[in-house]
Amino acid sequence: MQLSTLRSIYDSTGPFSTVYLEGRSPAEDAEQQVRLRWDDLKGRLEQAGASEAAVEALENVVIVEDITEVQTDGRVLVANDSGVLLNEPWDAALGAGDAAHVSDQPELGDYLRLRAQSVSMLVAIADQQGAVVREVIGSPRHDPAEDSEETLTGATDEPVHKPRGGALSHKQIQRRADELVKQNAKDIADRLETLSKKQDPDVLVLAGEVQGRTALREELPTALIEILRDVDSGGVQDDGAEQALAEELQAVAGSVAAERARETAERLEYSMAHNLAVEGAERVARAAEMGAIESVVLHQLNSVDNEAALLAAAAQIDSAVELTTSEIDGDIAAILRFEAPQELS
Repeated sequence: MQLSTLRSIYDSTGPFSTVYLEGRSPAEDAEQQVRLRWDDLKGRLEQAGASEAAVEALENVVIVEDITEVQTDGRVLVANDSGVLLNEPWDAALGAGDAAHVSDQPELGDYLRLRAQSVSMLVAIADQQGAVVREVIGSPRHDPAEDSEETLTGATDEPVHKPRGGALSHKQIQRRADELVKQNAKDIADRLETLSKKQDPDVLVLAGEVQGRTALREELPTALIEILRDVDSGGVQDDGAEQALAEELQAVAGSVAAERARETAERLEYSMAHNLAVEGAERVARAAEMGAIESVVLHQLNSVDNEAALLAAAAQIDSAVELTTSEIDGDIAAILRFEAPQELS
């Protein structure tokens, strides 16, 4: 992801108070749980020297009327004396725990790791009549988050019905039914193409009935075929089908995130071999000072002590962030915009 999306935060005046409130299962005592957890975080912030203004601003977005949503979605928050600068869901892996930081730069390493693993999905749950289409943000670490949903049908209002008999009239009806299925699929494919051009998803996921998926797949343009993933289970019929679909989407997100990590590792290896990358916090910091960083490469699981400062420096030169699970010297690296000068060697 591009750090420029967070540039306004990094350009703000510190110190910054950063809070991670873990997303947890909904419960009858959600309000009490959130209040107790916030009291603990508030104490940590105050002990670390957070300003009264920053703490008050954070409290106002944690202790809200719909506090159950805060409990289930979690929160990653950044505030300074002027108010809250970042307020996003934080549905990290259960058990990650809550955290509070007061520092010269916002502590966004964990948030960036989650964002970098997120997968933008256009999901079509198809049958022969139409499709339910959803825009979803998937993650290998938690259930997908749905942004929008619409139900699509073909332009024709005629029912799709295929008779079992073998008479000529039945064959004509069969042919007409096939034509309707094809036209419905074409109409839905056209809508998916429009949505894809607008949203630029990472993947298109086809779910639902086999016949509906097959008909729709045959009408998709090449650009959507190239990002297509089929899933064999899940749908919208009931809670069980929805849960099966959620599990399929999480698996797709995991596959896409793993592919990205492999591609990043390969690109980093190539760049290191051609003097277009550096490893280790000290070299990454010097590369940032030179404006040389195209992408900061973080280890997916391990952070470094001065990570916040390194990410802030990279944000100032409009760098990107990528993840890898491969071993990196010092758990951080940078792919460069130009060949590394001697002082970076």
